[in-house]
Amino acid sequence: MSEKLVQLKEILGEVSDLGSAGSILSWDQQVNMPPAGAEARGQQLATLGKIAQEKFTSDEVGSLLEDLKKEYTDPETDEGALIRVTARTYEKAKSVPAEFIAEQAIAATKGVEAWVEAKSKSDFSIFRPYLEKNVELVKKYVSFFPPADHPYDTLLDDYEPGMKTAEVREIFGNLRPKQVALIKAISEAKQVKSEFLEKSYNEKKVWDFGETIITKFGYDFNRGRQDKAPHPFETTFNVNDVRITNRFEKNAPLATLFSAMHECGHALYELGSNPAYERTPLSGGTSLAVHESQSRMWENLVGRSFPFWEHFYPALKKTFPSQLDGVSLKNFYKAINKVEPSFIRVNADEATYNLHIMLRLEIEIGLVDGSIEVKDLPEIWNAKMRDYLGITPPNDAQGVLQDIHWSYGSIGYFSTYALGNIVSAQLWEKINKEIKDLDEQIRKGQFGELREWLRAKIHVHSHKYDPQDIVKKVTGSTIDSAAYVRYLTKKYSEVYGL
Repeated sequence: MSEKLVQLKEILGEVSDLGSAGSILSWDQQVNMPPAGAEARGQQLATLGKIAQEKFTSDEVGSLLEDLKKEYTDPETDEGALIRVTARTYEKAKSVPAEFIAEQAIAATKGVEAWVEAKSKSDFSIFRPYLEKNVELVKKYVSFFPPADHPYDTLLDDYEPGMKTAEVREIFGNLRPKQVALIKAISEAKQVKSEFLEKSYNEKKVWDFGETIITKFGYDFNRGRQDKAPHPFETTFNVNDVRITNRFEKNAPLATLFSAMHECGHALYELGSNPAYERTPLSGGTSLAVHESQSRMWENLVGRSFPFWEHFYPALKKTFPSQLDGVSLKNFYKAINKVEPSFIRVNADEATYNLHIMLRLEIEIGLVDGSIEVKDLPEIWNAKMRDYLGITPPNDAQGVLQDIHWSYGSIGYFSTYALGNIVSAQLWEKINKEIKDLDEQIRKGQFGELREWLRAKIHVHSHKYDPQDIVKKVTGSTIDSAAYVRYLTKKYSEVYGL
C-alpha cells in the first residue's frame, strides 16, 4: 500500500469515526433522549457534521485523490474501488458548504421532535413550519450542484448512485398498471378473514417471539441489539455494532414480528460487510434499493411464505393459544398476506405497498420542483390516497404524518423502497435456481445457506460496486420489475384462487 493511500485512509477513518459518533447521537435521540434535549442534540450533531465535512473536503484529501487516481486505475481492485467511490463522494461533498451541513443538522433535529409531537396529536400544523424549513434546505442543497435533467436527480443520486428520476418513473410506470390489475382481480375474489390478527396480544411475548425469529436468521446479539423507537430503523456504528429498533402497535400487534424481520434484513447486510472496508466509504451497503432488497426479502419472501410458517406457526399458536384458537395454518398464512388497501405504509401488504411509494415519489418531486407547497400536503396526500388506493386517511397521523423521513430532511429516499422490492424478487429467482431445496430448508427453520449466499453475492462487496452493477453481476439484469410481477401474480393467485 502506497504512503499516500495510507494517509488518505487515516483521514477517511477519522471522518468515519465522526459519522459514527453522530449516528450514536441520532440513535439515542430516537431511543432514549428526553424531548427537551432536542436543541442541544441538534447543536452536537451540527458540530460533528461540520467538522467531518471540513475534514473530508480538505485540499489535502483532494490532492491525495488526484495522485491516487493515477496509481490505482483498476476498478475491480479494492484500492481502485475505494479511490473511485471516495472521489465521487468528495466531488459531491466539496460542493456543499460546511455551514450548510450544520444548518441542516439543526433543522433535522428540531424537525424530528416536531414530527413526534405532531404525530402524537395528529396535527400537521405543528410540523408544517419545520417541514417547510427542510424543503427550503433541500432546494438549497440542489442549487449547489450543476443543473440535472430534473432537480430531483441530485437527491436521488445520494441514495441510489447513478439513478435518474426518469428511470424510476419508467420502472414505476411499467409496474403500476400490472399491480393495479392484480389488486382489482383480488378485490373481486373471495376475501380473506383476519380478525384474529387484531386481537389483544401480549407485547413482551410478541417482542420475544420476533427476537427468536431473527436469531434464527442469524442476527448476532453480541454484535447488535433491538430497542423501541417511534419508527423502526437499523443503524450501523461499525461492523460489530449494528442495531435495530422496533415498535408495538396495539391495533396491529403482529406487525412487530415483520418489522423485526425487516430491520434484521438490513442488519444482516451490514454485519456481512467486508471488515477490510471499515472506516472507509466502501463500508456498508451500496445503495438503499439494494439494502431494501435485503430487508424486504427477509420480511416478505421468507417471513410471509408458507414454508416459513410451517416451521414457526406451531410455536406461535402455543404462545398465543386463545388468540389463535381454531385458526389453521392455511388461514393464518392467508391472513398475514391479506390484500387490503391500508393507510399505513409499513403495514401495507405486498400487493399494495408499491402504490404507497409511488404516491410519495410524486409528492416529493412536486415539493422539489415547486408544483406542491407544504401547506397543501394534507389535502394532496388524501387526494392521492384516494387516487392510488381508493381510501381516505381519517386523520393526519394515519396520513401525511405517518413517516419520519421528511422530518430529518430525507427527500429523494422513498423510491428506493419499491426498487428494493423489485430487486428482492430478481435475487429470489436466482437464489432458487442455485439453492434447489430452499423451501425445504425454510420449512425446517434453516436459514444459514440463504444467509451465506446473500453474504457472498451481495453483503461482502459492501459499496465496492454501484447498485445497477451488483444487481447485474448477480442476476444478469439491471433493475427490472418482471420478476416481481411474476412473484406477486403467483403468490396471490394461490392465496386468492385467481
